[in-house]
Amino acid sequence: MAKPGKVGLSRVFGASKYSYQGLRAQWRHEAAFRQEACLFLISLPFAIWLGDSGLERAVLIFSVGMVLVVETLNSSVEAVVDRISHEHHELSGRAKDLGSAAVMLTLILAAVVWLVVLFG
Repeated sequence: MAKPGKVGLSRVFGASKYSYQGLRAQWRHEAAFRQEACLFLISLPFAIWLGDSGLERAVLIFSVGMVLVVETLNSSVEAVVDRISHEHHELSGRAKDLGSAAVMLTLILAAVVWLVVLFG
């Protein structure tokens, strides 16, 4: 059964508000996100300039944008783990390590995409 709540445009506006709050919190509390956002902003004009087609430009931009998405998910996992307990627990550490690994893999994939587009 669906949880009662807002519908239609009211729901869209409410969801947009929560998304904005999440991005604001991410910017304020996560240094890695700020660094990756700067990387994205720096890479954007290079992607437009270096891509030979619209598809190449989109792939270059998307690959770096995905780093921001995965970093946001990683921060979500870390926040939930920290909310549960600050005590060391093997599963908590594993959850945080897996989130970090996801970010690293996304950074590696973005680098591979850039290398393939630029030199392939």
